[in-house]
Amino acid sequence: MTISQEFNVPQEEYRTTQERVYYQVRDAILRGKFLPGHAITIRGLAAELDCSPMPVREALRRLTSERALELSDTRRVTVPTMTPEKLAEICAARVSLECQAAEQALPNVGPEELEQLRELDGRVTTALAEKDIEEYVTANLEFHFTLYRLGNPHIILSLIESLWLQTAPLQHLVFQRFGVQELPDRHQDLIEAIASGDPDRVRTAVRQDIEEGLGSISAEELL
Repeated sequence: MTISQEFNVPQEEYRTTQERVYYQVRDAILRGKFLPGHAITIRGLAAELDCSPMPVREALRRLTSERALELSDTRRVTVPTMTPEKLAEICAARVSLECQAAEQALPNVGPEELEQLRELDGRVTTALAEKDIEEYVTANLEFHFTLYRLGNPHIILSLIESLWLQTAPLQHLVFQRFGVQELPDRHQDLIEAIASGDPDRVRTAVRQDIEEGLGSISAEELL
């Protein structure tokens, strides 16, 4: 898969080339196309995305400000590496924000929305069984953000996306090394909690899903 294949927004909905390029590079990071320590060149991205260097430069600037990328002293743009301290802080922030987002979405989950979440969880389960990393990453992303968007969030969703951007490359690297078949899947617990309408159960399921997922990454696997 090349990064010219968008994940979230159909190309016709992009208002400018700059916006299109930003979302394509962002979604490529979320999908794990760029791994920790990977250097990103403006010229290379411009060629792959069939655009001039200017929108690529602006996309990299935005993603650097969101901490998805970092700029070295030599002006080199790379995917950041991770430390145990940084990962623990991101995990705690994700738990706080995503528990809030899931609870906020709870009143808007009806039978149709619940069925959609079950279908997405089915894709996650199948991907785990088939050891399909790409499908797991995509389905897991869709599951979580489909739920969170039901709460009609504004600021909180962009904060969650920023945190996912910071951990996605590392998680994908770990998936490539060790596979996904041993990953914990708390989605079924979360779906049952949502169906019960119990906010405390929802928050517990979200917290366990995040902590077990990021907590499975050992210090030795951090770069």
